[in-house]
Amino acid sequence: MAQVSKKRKEALAKHDLTEVRNLVEAAKVVKDITYTKFDASVDIDVRLGVDPRKADQMVRGVATLPHGTGKTVRVLALVTPDKEAEATAAGADFVGLDDYIAKIEKGWTDIDVIITMPAVMAKVGRLGRVLGPRGLMPNPKSGTVTTDVAKAVQEVKAGKIDFKVDKTGIIHCSVGKVSFDDQKLAENAIEVIQTLLRLKPSSAKGTYIKSITLSSTMSPAVPVDTSVTSA
Repeated sequence: MAQVSKKRKEALAKHDLTEVRNLVEAAKVVKDITYTKFDASVDIDVRLGVDPRKADQMVRGVATLPHGTGKTVRVLALVTPDKEAEATAAGADFVGLDDYIAKIEKGWTDIDVIITMPAVMAKVGRLGRVLGPRGLMPNPKSGTVTTDVAKAVQEVKAGKIDFKVDKTGIIHCSVGKVSFDDQKLAENAIEVIQTLLRLKPSSAKGTYIKSITLSSTMSPAVPVDTSVTSA
């Protein structure tokens, strides 16, 4: 049986972590029980009433967090030469095509998001073996394969995130940092929840949102009221 650290025991003793709270209260509790020395990420986990094994119940989408993620997102734009200046001006950290494809084929993946164009997907497609397992493969559904590269780069830098239900039916994504104030964390979280509600598959029966929790890096999870629709 794993030992519980002193700091974790102190965190667990501060609050009743079986109590269901609204988002602002949950964010406050998460911040209060976070004991890391760094600015920990705050995550939302939403258990959905879907069967991810069925194609028509696969929930995947994007949300633009109103207050960003608090993270520095490293963006690679794989584009044709005529789009390089546009991507650079929009804030892409790395811009190019064949040279970066060669680097990735050799194992380089020191990036967070790749944005590319439909015209070069034939080249980018062969990187699936490297990028797929790392969740870096560009996809039109997440807006990372687009003709408007500049807009896509700007949105990612501003706090656009993409998410996909895992095999257990859970959506997991970051909604900010512990240094954010409670209201901003709550507003970011509600954006994710509202996006999930819009993406509800018509074939999903019964309760759609089964549970919601907020937690930070290494902190216990705090239950959130599943009927929440606003911060």
